[in-house]
Amino acid sequence: MIAGHYATALIANQKFPKGTLLFFLAVSQFQDIFWFIFHYLGLEPTGPIDVFDATIANMTVLMMYSHHLLPQFFWAILVFLLGRILFKSTTIGLVALALFVSHIVLDFFSGHGHHLFGANSVAIGLGLYAKNAYLAILIEAVFMVAALTYYFREEAKAGVVRTTKNRAAIIGVFAYGIVFMVSIATVSFRDLFGLPVLNFAFNTTVPTIIFTYIAMTAVLYWAVPKTVKA
Repeated sequence: MIAGHYATALIANQKFPKGTLLFFLAVSQFQDIFWFIFHYLGLEPTGPIDVFDATIANMTVLMMYSHHLLPQFFWAILVFLLGRILFKSTTIGLVALALFVSHIVLDFFSGHGHHLFGANSVAIGLGLYAKNAYLAILIEAVFMVAALTYYFREEAKAGVVRTTKNRAAIIGVFAYGIVFMVSIATVSFRDLFGLPVLNFAFNTTVPTIIFTYIAMTAVLYWAVPKTVKA
């Protein structure tokens, strides 16, 4: 999943605001953040290099260190300690750990194929991005609708009031994630629009994905705290 993980962060922040929204957003995408780091270290190279050639179905990356099962035990300890130390709270450490585990569970149903440790080890996950990208996106969309419905319903119960514009901004982040994924599910932008081959830094895949994550995080970080007194 991509946008779906952010929904878990919103719920965690709603229930445990001491942990801060930014921390929960980062933890919800912990594995992906390390994927980006390992990509640039040459440990998890991602293709196609040109983002205009990329689709959900044809993206190739062996996420051995960031997403495969065995390293998750080490990352889980690190995530718990980060929450525990940064906020001096075992509760926040456990919530961070829950977000981290939710990333693994959600990726099992909608994500790249992962393994125990290494490409030749036991497969962990359905690998629907490659097998059936549209089904993977549908699963993510259903999860996000359910999570956001719960999130806004709990806000209403607590007397939190948002403007229509503010609520639309939050929903828009998730809607954008789904629309973007559908637009490149199996057909690349190059094939769809007949784009020429370019040789510019802005059209490389991983930097584009990183920029997208930063933009989505920034909008949520700006919009979520903006509530109206009843």
